[in-house]
Amino acid sequence: MSRRTPNTGGDASGGIVARYCPVKRISVKEIRQMYDVFHQYYAETDMDTFIRDLSHKQGVILIRTRKDQRVVGFSTIVSLDMEIGRLRSRGVFSGDTIIEREFWGTRKLQVAFLIYLLREKLRRPFRPLYWLLISKGYKTYLLMANNFHNYYPHPEQSNPELLPVVRHYCDAMFPGHYDPDRGVLDFGEGAQHLKGEVAAITDDLKQRVPKIRFFEECNPTWHEGTELPCVGQVNLSAVTAFIAKVFRGYVSSLRTSARSGVMSAEQGQ
Repeated sequence: MSRRTPNTGGDASGGIVARYCPVKRISVKEIRQMYDVFHQYYAETDMDTFIRDLSHKQGVILIRTRKDQRVVGFSTIVSLDMEIGRLRSRGVFSGDTIIEREFWGTRKLQVAFLIYLLREKLRRPFRPLYWLLISKGYKTYLLMANNFHNYYPHPEQSNPELLPVVRHYCDAMFPGHYDPDRGVLDFGEGAQHLKGEVAAITDDLKQRVPKIRFFEECNPTWHEGTELPCVGQVNLSAVTAFIAKVFRGYVSSLRTSARSGVMSAEQGQ
């Protein structure tokens, strides 16, 4: 899921729910709905490839409407053990992540993913845990950059010690596709990529949001389907900071709703 796309409003956000579901429990109907959402925003897609990729995942955070339980977004997940040097660690990999435009700005997906990370951490509290993420577009990159302090790649060139983690999981999960010179995953011609209108990067956007400019500097061929591999360290400070951020957003939305209610009452007098 913060790419800071503007929220479409509390009603839209309040009308959805996000929960983790193991892949083996996803129904055929839900898979079709997932693909319908995916196909809206990605080019070079087909159902067979989508199902094959999904079969390699362990679970999915499904975003559904409360009213009719229609799938309007999702994020696929794989958890894996890693051994980098002599250090044993655990990684949680986020695969395809997409949500319908109507619900951009909601934090429901982030909260559900945070709960998943917390459960992983509690299972192995003394083992380092990392969030592993590959970014087709800037919106996915901002999910990590806006919510984590220790992450890589970083606009200020911080946390270079996380680069070996990136290389390790890229070699393990995508052998032969990681280009260490460019720092991107290149799946070749015909790779799936975002449709041009979904996450276009304009000069104005780069000027207003330096992290978006940095993303394009790191992955200038994103529109061709190359992906920027990222890693974020999951620790107590990251979790508490995110909880505080969600709480501030919740309070702010309540204040906005209260002001709207007052204005409506005044207008009705």
